Amino acid sequence: MGLSMLEQQREMERIGDELVAAARALREQLIAEQADTEARATYSEEVHQALLAAGFYRMYVPRRYGGLEIDVPTFMRVGVELARGDMGAAWGACLSANHALQVGSWFPERTQEEVFGGGDFRAASVAAPTIRATPHDGGYRLEGAVAYCSGIPYSTYYMGQAMLPDADANGTPRMALFVAPRSAFTQLNDWGDTLGLKGTGSHTIRFDGAELPAHYVIEDVNMVDVAVEDGTPGLALHDNPMYGGRALVIFTLSLACTLVGGGYNALDEYRNWALDKPTPLPPFEPRFENADFERWYGGAFVKLQTAEAAMMKCAEMHIEACRRGAAGIEPYSWAIDARLAAIAREVMVQCWEAVEQHLFRTIGASAIKNGQRFERLFRDLATSAAHRNTHLRDEFWRQLGAIELGVPYPSPAGTYPPGAGSRGPMHPPR
Repeated sequence: MGLSMLEQQREMERIGDELVAAARALREQLIAEQADTEARATYSEEVHQALLAAGFYRMYVPRRYGGLEIDVPTFMRVGVELARGDMGAAWGACLSANHALQVGSWFPERTQEEVFGGGDFRAASVAAPTIRATPHDGGYRLEGAVAYCSGIPYSTYYMGQAMLPDADANGTPRMALFVAPRSAFTQLNDWGDTLGLKGTGSHTIRFDGAELPAHYVIEDVNMVDVAVEDGTPGLALHDNPMYGGRALVIFTLSLACTLVGGGYNALDEYRNWALDKPTPLPPFEPRFENADFERWYGGAFVKLQTAEAAMMKCAEMHIEACRRGAAGIEPYSWAIDARLAAIAREVMVQCWEAVEQHLFRTIGASAIKNGQRFERLFRDLATSAAHRNTHLRDEFWRQLGAIELGVPYPSPAGTYPPGAGSRGPMHPPR
């Protein structure tokens, strides 16, 4: 006899709590290995095995294929805990685990059976279409290289965009979405020379004529603007609204959780210095008893708490948008995805600003010597603040402002979703 809905919910909560606890248990190891993680440009095999054993990589894999099918808020909680140990390691791990959600949503059943069926799915992904996909013998041949493949060292697959050799009826170059096994590409050992995020494993990969079957490629798809208004293969296959949603907010949330955890990581280290060091000026009292240091600590703490609350609410709003779309109440449009992604992007920015404005300028120069924990975290956070996602902030402000003001504005795929020129679709679901 199957479990009731209440029993299923409690079981999911139990599994989620266990995942969070397992991530928290790795904190001290991740902190201790930070220097080694940067040197090798990814987290250790020991950490990888611990993540495997905990089921971390299976969080978004559908239960049909042995996955946990955990919801988005739980993924966020786990990501925060990992980043509280090492932000770079968490970035790489989260960006190899989260793309199971897109594969489980958009690709046909045959593809899902093959890529998930082996029980070992992890996939880095990049939206930049720098690969060429040429039809060949009923499938596709891939050529080219793509950089910044965060999490690729432990990935078993890669999900990405490719340019097709022809254009559409309007003369616009066509793109395709594909998923490729590890055997199809070569990883270049070219990561680690950035200011920060050195431990993310964001290497370049190269395709040299690999052949993919046709069902591993979906033509005319931009992964940040996949239309889901008419349902998805994953929604029909798994009967879970989570597999019927859009992706830009998910991509952004997967970064945001590492910044929230990284911010708390920096706050933890600031606390250590406050407990151990005196104030820089007479009467040289303990920092933790000094009103200024208490205020600086409290300011960062409140801003990080606010960012975390916004992140969790954003994850819940995404799930609600998925439910409403699946139920036929309100289509999950580009406008909704863009708004939610913008909220997640503000989380990223606020975490950086909390550390930069409150902690960095007051912790003291000794804490930012080469090799210090805080120095490494500051570099990681600074690099994340320069990520291409945060570059989109002003563009999305403009786009969302135009839509709210009733001005039609095209999505990345060049379409105008129904209602894009009115205020209705932009309001949060009630």
